[in-house]
Amino acid sequence: MGTFLSPGEIVNKYIDGCDGKVKSGFAKLIGKSVLAGAFIGFGAAGSSVAAHAIADVGVARLVAGCVFPVGLMMVILMGAELFTGDCLMMMGTINKRHSILDLIRVLASVYFGNFIGGTVLAAMVYYCGQFNYSGGLLGAYTIKVAIAKVSIAPGPALVSGILCNLLVCAAVIMALASTDITGKLLACFFVIMLFVTSGFEHCVANMYYITAGLFAKLNPDYINVCVEQYGITQSQLDSLNIGTYFINNLVPVTIGNILGGGVFLGIPLAKLNK
Repeated sequence: MGTFLSPGEIVNKYIDGCDGKVKSGFAKLIGKSVLAGAFIGFGAAGSSVAAHAIADVGVARLVAGCVFPVGLMMVILMGAELFTGDCLMMMGTINKRHSILDLIRVLASVYFGNFIGGTVLAAMVYYCGQFNYSGGLLGAYTIKVAIAKVSIAPGPALVSGILCNLLVCAAVIMALASTDITGKLLACFFVIMLFVTSGFEHCVANMYYITAGLFAKLNPDYINVCVEQYGITQSQLDSLNIGTYFINNLVPVTIGNILGGGVFLGIPLAKLNK
């Protein structure tokens, strides 16, 4: 065996792996997906720390992009279940390895587990005091990021979700192509760095980012710094709430992620590499 697999071999290997996902019990799926939600959350939290005091937007995103990929590295090497990557299961669905109902059941279970993992991690990061970094600037930055995410119009949020998961699922496929750990890590790093630097929307990452912003908003000190440093208005602060979290961001971004990873990448890969 060489150091990498051909596209056809990758597709067959992923489809074979779908059998294990479908046969997994609910508790096992939830456990693995909670871990994945937390791992992606760790990448998001670390990227915020790295970027929060950098004024230049491009440099800040590039720095964040160099940290965030660690989350997907942990997901892949530790066998966790990530909703965005699992959208590739559509390859197995169209090859009749499992039913549409099996696909929906697995994706719904993984999504729920990812949400738990990201939400719990956001709460823990808030309560451990990390947002106090730089005199509360990290907390203010966390609020600003969350406000920006819930302020995206549904159409652009959906398209951004498509673009995001084209890259995330490409990273998953490329990592699967490598037969050694170094190759898997490099595949994760460069492609995920590209997605983060580009600023595309990832539903599981947003389960951390927006929840963290909601927690940070509970602290008046962070709000004061946010107003002073970023000129955030009261109406913008009010726009960050549970309703806008789900309706403005999570729903359209999730739909976009499904389309990007499953329909725009997974199905063509399966059809072109039979």
